[in-house]
Amino acid sequence: MKKILFFGILSTITLTSCDKKKDTKEILYPENVAETLSPEEQLIAEGKQLFESNKAACFSCHQIDKKVIGPSVKDIAKIYKEQNGNMFNFLRKKADPIVDPSQYNVMETNFAILKTMSDEEIKSLEAYIMSTIK
Repeated sequence: MKKILFFGILSTITLTSCDKKKDTKEILYPENVAETLSPEEQLIAEGKQLFESNKAACFSCHQIDKKVIGPSVKDIAKIYKEQNGNMFNFLRKKADPIVDPSQYNVMETNFAILKTMSDEEIKSLEAYIMSTIK
């Protein structure tokens, strides 16, 4: 009878301590990383995902550090920052190009894609691009 009682208590202690470790693990390693991002970081992450997606296909012409078909993302961000440009308005076709205007004809073909995007998606693209020079 003492052995049964001893093993019963031991089992209870073991199960209780395992449950505490599980709770600690969940706090230390959250399953949903998005919940740990600030609103700005979340917007940037969404912009990066959109930039690299087939929906926007920005990556096919723009690379982070080098000119491909279009200027590099860092060059775009730098020029918009230096000139207080409004990238959102440009991407909505409400402002003139300020980065390599001679290449505007190439970019203009993508405005049909940009027109299908929500304002929030355009803002996330802008946030991601501007984050590359912080």
